Amino acid sequence: MASMLLGIPPRHIALFKSLIESYDNLVTIRTEDPHNHRMRLYYAPESAAEVEELIDALTGEFSLSRLA
Repeated sequence: MASMLLGIPPRHIALFKSLIESYDNLVTIRTEDPHNHRMRLYYAPESAAEVEELIDALTGEFSLSRLA
């Protein structure tokens, strides 16, 4: 299982989660640190390119920051 840690402003979390979850079985999202608005995405290693592409496309719109 691969993962990615993202920081996201609180006002964008609900819409971001809804959008990501609309890609059936691509990622599983868990809130890792609710006080600092950190979310971890878990995905299959063979989906890494698709996940990277999706996150790159959404970074500006959702003010995402990759943390790990």
